[in-house]
Amino acid sequence: MRCPFCGSEDSQVKDSRPSDENAAIRRRRICADCGGRFTTFERVQLRELTVLKRSGRKVLFDRDKLSKSISVAMRKRPIEPERIDRLVSGLVRQLESSGETEITSAEIGELVMAALRELDPVAYVRFASVYRDFRDAADFHAVLRELASNVHDPLDLTERFGTPALDEIAIQKKH
Repeated sequence: MRCPFCGSEDSQVKDSRPSDENAAIRRRRICADCGGRFTTFERVQLRELTVLKRSGRKVLFDRDKLSKSISVAMRKRPIEPERIDRLVSGLVRQLESSGETEITSAEIGELVMAALRELDPVAYVRFASVYRDFRDAADFHAVLRELASNVHDPLDLTERFGTPALDEIAIQKKH
């Protein structure tokens, strides 16, 4: 493994342990030349995936790129990083086990949106705004309306809190 500090290809593994619920091996390494310490991860790859972009270009699937885009959507949300890693691992497993070696970016985007929709609605809207290339507030409104149609009315406060006074406030806000 090439040292990220000096570029030497002579490094030694000092520690190995399972990571990501035994889906990866985390290795602590030390460079024999400069003494720099770094961590690498080793994962099983069922098949090499190629992503067909909207432009027609083909690129190799990059797990890190997927992870970063999901992390950006999840920024400052109350979701543990381990849960995001499990989400990414699940999506990658789903893509690899599909049997296809070439997957469109649209398929990946739809899988991510479906997963985020279940996990965190705010992250879903953030991801959708980039993925669907929102141009104005109407685009946000359409996605929020779509989300609201699949959820109980958030203004139904009697159901949530059981107080008639709050129910009156909800009725006033509805009208």
